[in-house]
Amino acid sequence: MSAGGGGLGTPRALPSSGPRALRDMPHPLAASSSEEAASELTPSPDLLLPRSFADKDLSLPNGTPVDTSSPASSSSLLNRLQLDDDLDGETRDLFVTVDDPKKHICTMETYITYRVTTKTTRAEFDLPEYSVRRRYQDFDWLRNKLEESQPTHLIPPLPEKFVMKGVVDRFSEEFVETRRKALDKFLKRIADHPVLSFNEHFNVFLTAKDLNAYKKQGMALLSKMGESVKYVTGGYKLRSRPLEFAAIGDYLDTFVLKLGTIDRIAQRIIKEELEYLVELREYGPVYSTWGGLEVELAEPLEGVSACIGNCCTALEELSDDMTEDFLPVLREYILYSESMKNVLKKRDQVQAEYEAKLEAVALKKEDRPKVPAEVEKCQDRVECFNADLKADMERWQNNKRQDFRQLLMGMADKNIQYYEKCLMAWESIIPLLQDKPETK
Repeated sequence: MSAGGGGLGTPRALPSSGPRALRDMPHPLAASSSEEAASELTPSPDLLLPRSFADKDLSLPNGTPVDTSSPASSSSLLNRLQLDDDLDGETRDLFVTVDDPKKHICTMETYITYRVTTKTTRAEFDLPEYSVRRRYQDFDWLRNKLEESQPTHLIPPLPEKFVMKGVVDRFSEEFVETRRKALDKFLKRIADHPVLSFNEHFNVFLTAKDLNAYKKQGMALLSKMGESVKYVTGGYKLRSRPLEFAAIGDYLDTFVLKLGTIDRIAQRIIKEELEYLVELREYGPVYSTWGGLEVELAEPLEGVSACIGNCCTALEELSDDMTEDFLPVLREYILYSESMKNVLKKRDQVQAEYEAKLEAVALKKEDRPKVPAEVEKCQDRVECFNADLKADMERWQNNKRQDFRQLLMGMADKNIQYYEKCLMAWESIIPLLQDKPETK
């Protein structure tokens, strides 16, 4: 059965993320050439933070509203820091969203498909809007084709194919939604790229009703640049990586190390929170049962029990947000860094080939040996790699700053909400604990 076919099982719709405004990006070949390799990478100014956090309703699970007029309120904090990036949305001409995951049960397999919706005004598209269904292996096919045909560019990563750590059921609603968000981000990053978004394989992925026919074409659609890099042998050894790209490699190594450490600690924190949550759920009811034995203390004891229950709910929400929103971003950027390292290795291979061929020409006994066309083409590939890699690195740095500011803002917001809810829960029972005047 093709990915676009219907399944025998009852489809289960999940929440969808709407289209987001995308940024204008310069063409990579407009970046500095390899002759300017000594110049430093100067990332563009920080992008504006998107309006991704709306004012939150901080009411307690028992219905008690939380006063957000305090300067410490998460809502007022977000209001002060919110910025709007909708201004450049009018200049974009390609919008892609992934939503509506559906489960398909067939004789041989069970799988999930996602609806991919495209809206565009580009001339290379026959229609202004498309809607197709794709499964994970189709996204994987697209990424492989982009790597083959655009070897000089950084291809965004896909979420891991297999079940992520801590998730047992890959068909669970939580897992499917986490994957949908990652696939949506994957396509949005490609649509936002000034070169990748024009790739013919991307066009086919967005428009073809049956993708299997295109998959069978195999290597036929590889570009000349893709073939030239793909078949570079390992016989060339790079003398030394240029300082600019060596600095990028060192940065990526350190960056991955830091993210890996944060990821491990965050997982330990979540584990400890869940263990604490188990204790709290056993702790609260004790006060309620105690209240049945103490008539005069029944009301305040019931209040303490309810308060602990509200704190349990708030803690569970905090742990879920960390699992569903925080950890996936860390893992995406770890994979992103590995993708960048792979592009660096390809660049090194092309440069090593160029150096070897140039040295072979220099060793000829002619006084003024003519540089063969093959060597000039190799030099062009090196310069193209340098320009594309530098431009993609700058774009990646901009995206990273924006994503992590949004991530950390969300973390601050969720923690403030958690403590506000706990504070309000405990404050709500103070009147019950205060001494009441005895009636005569």
